[in-house]
Amino acid sequence: MSESSFQDDVLGELGDDKLTEIAGLLGTDTDGARATVAQTVGAMTGDLQQKAGADDDDGVAVRQAFAEVTEPPLQGVATLGGVGGMLSGGMMAGVLAKLAKPVAGAVSKKTGIPAPTISRVIEMLIPVLLAVFARRAAAGKGAGAPAAGGPAAGGPARAGGGLGDLLGQILGGGRK
Repeated sequence: MSESSFQDDVLGELGDDKLTEIAGLLGTDTDGARATVAQTVGAMTGDLQQKAGADDDDGVAVRQAFAEVTEPPLQGVATLGGVGGMLSGGMMAGVLAKLAKPVAGAVSKKTGIPAPTISRVIEMLIPVLLAVFARRAAAGKGAGAPAAGGPAAGGPARAGGGLGDLLGQILGGGRK
């Protein structure tokens, strides 16, 4: 994948119908919705990258969530509501939900759009973000991506090589 930006992938995954729905929610046209979505996604991915590099509980949670996203989906009966549901994004969905309020506040300050409205947009974006994370992680599996149980499982395997490269690949940022 060339330097297709993460925001472009999210906008493509959203499609015209969802973008029109977001435009209605924001009280703008699709170009305004596209700009707001791109800004919101940029803020969320920036926060994710920052937290992933931290040596605290939040950093561990983000790294574990990314490791979970890179796991291949479960097959068969096990997928019916248990551990592998939602594109293996259960933990990542929680991490994204935790980022929603601070990101909504930051985007609100930049755009003038009320934070509760941005929060609703973020709620609509979370499943789309999970789908894009999963697709990018799957595409990166052949490119030397680490085993999911490896770096994120416990220790401080932050950037450098394994997980850092994978985060850069999934989020589209530069490698550390």
